[in-house]
Amino acid sequence: MWSPCLPSTHDVVSQNFSDLPIGTVCVADVQFKGRGRSANVWESPPGCLMFSFNIQMEDGRVVPLVQYVASLAITEALKDLCYDSGFPQLGVKIKWPNDLFLNGLKVGGILSTSTYKSNKFNISVGIGLNVDNKEPTTCLNSRLQQISSRVCRLRKEDILASFFGKFESFFERFISQGFQPFEELYYKTWLHSGQRVVIQDTSEGQPVDNVVTIQGLTTSGYLLAVGDDGQMCELHPDGNSLDFFKGLVRHKLR
Repeated sequence: MWSPCLPSTHDVVSQNFSDLPIGTVCVADVQFKGRGRSANVWESPPGCLMFSFNIQMEDGRVVPLVQYVASLAITEALKDLCYDSGFPQLGVKIKWPNDLFLNGLKVGGILSTSTYKSNKFNISVGIGLNVDNKEPTTCLNSRLQQISSRVCRLRKEDILASFFGKFESFFERFISQGFQPFEELYYKTWLHSGQRVVIQDTSEGQPVDNVVTIQGLTTSGYLLAVGDDGQMCELHPDGNSLDFFKGLVRHKLR
């Protein structure tokens, strides 16, 4: 489904889930009520690729990992598209848990929501990607022009097709084998391996700053980290901070 202007593609898909075939994709040129993390509004003027789609799953333990599969499918689709077009690689990276970064600036994001009905999880995945708007930060095509000696331009429809070609194969493998087959590629693509993070520990009353080093992901999809004391821990967002890395809560692992 396509529209030149919608309040939110994600709302169209999620609010009409039971009436839409699984695999429905909704695309809009402009959104005026897009959703970001928490109560954030996602601004989406012309030049952004904005779309949402629906899938179903039965294993609730791995539902939170769908957003990682989607973000990896985007970065890999862009790699393939640039390679096939003879363009230089953009190097889009993943910022955990659901942001896409280009040259140190946010260029996209993923929103995944789910409901449970009739023993199945109904999942709506929304993706926003800045393809053509060089203001206020950067976009894919502006970066291509910076790093290329010739005219290079990615088209939104080609990105969309490349993404679903990649996501379909990734999702089938994810359903049958879990996220483990994707971990190595994910860690090569994200920004956080070896990143040092300051965590404020309030478990004993008085706030204490502790430094931990990110190691990877836990099986539940949170951050796995190790403290300078060798204690392994799982990092959860506190639900309050707009920046996940300024609002992480440590849970010690035995």
